[in-house]
Amino acid sequence: MADLRNVCIVIGSRANYARIKSVVAAVHRHPGLRLQLVVGASALLHRFGEVIRQIEADGYSVTARVYSVVEGENPTTMAKSTGMAILELATLFENLKPDIVVTVADRFETMATAIAASYMNIPLAHTQGGEVTGSIDESVRHAITKLAHLHFPASEKAKERILRMGEDPSTVFLTGCPSLDLLIDIDLSLPEDIFTRPEYRGVGNLTAADAPYLVVVQHPVTTEYGRGLEQVRTTLEAVTRMGMQAVWLWPNVDAGSDEIAKGLRIFREKGKDSIQFVINYSPEDYARLINSCACLVGNSSSGIREGAFLGVPAVNVGTRQQGRERGLNVVDADYSTEAILSAIERQIEHGRYESNPLYGDGRAGERIAQVLESAELVIQKKMTY
Repeated sequence: MADLRNVCIVIGSRANYARIKSVVAAVHRHPGLRLQLVVGASALLHRFGEVIRQIEADGYSVTARVYSVVEGENPTTMAKSTGMAILELATLFENLKPDIVVTVADRFETMATAIAASYMNIPLAHTQGGEVTGSIDESVRHAITKLAHLHFPASEKAKERILRMGEDPSTVFLTGCPSLDLLIDIDLSLPEDIFTRPEYRGVGNLTAADAPYLVVVQHPVTTEYGRGLEQVRTTLEAVTRMGMQAVWLWPNVDAGSDEIAKGLRIFREKGKDSIQFVINYSPEDYARLINSCACLVGNSSSGIREGAFLGVPAVNVGTRQQGRERGLNVVDADYSTEAILSAIERQIEHGRYESNPLYGDGRAGERIAQVLESAELVIQKKMTY
């Protein structure tokens, strides 16, 4: 029997886990692969959902933990957190000796993983490359593409961009986005107790799961640092004026997170119960939550990615997803209370959209695992430009 190929998957945030969970499962059960699971950064922190608990509850053994987040959530600490993660991951990779490292999308933890692996001559696989978005994320994503040895784009246009960047066609595999795999593998019915479960209770009160509700997810835009407080205020005002109950998820750890969180805390102190603030949901319950909502509001890519597949009406606020491919389910609004309110009203009036498989068919995890097992692993990349 041939030696198993060690596949090290690095998860650094709650979004990372949702975006790679089906790949973790596929690698775990593949007879030719051995899973090495590294969890770090905000995925270890309680105030960002402590995703490691969900990972372990799902039955996975965490190979190693990486503590690398520098407090402050500003551009300086974001850069320092990247550097800290490179230092810690380099030591881990030296000890684990993976045959290939898998990194997800476009975050600073993703960049740290890519730099550490590529400098150590470890083949690097990258999911969700080739996509166009706003903020620093797009630059990070394209930089990782140039470091990666295997590419797993989620859409045809993303694949074409990777090829135009000079990547060898034999290393680019159109798999779709792993986050969609959850949508076809679970019962998407909304649990009656989802708003009252202790692990999701949060602050604020919603009435019942059978009443209409909004889901709001608004993260900081790193290239607009210093404007987050005012930006979230406009969204809060629009959602409040809408008069519909809402579930609002806490922002991620990017630079500017403190500004967003401050705006949410100021609003919470007013004692209004129409919005329930929650740190995090499991990937499956988040899928159920957005599938049943009247409209998904904010700047998370889930409104564009999962939203298109589910046909959920979404209002994309601001520039964080600027340029990203989207289906008909998305309406854009600038940082204006009136614009956001008008967009929400139009989306609710429209209702559900037809499903759009723009980002895949829900079978990405198995495809990626098969490539990880069979692909020729080389260190020296060959460009085609």
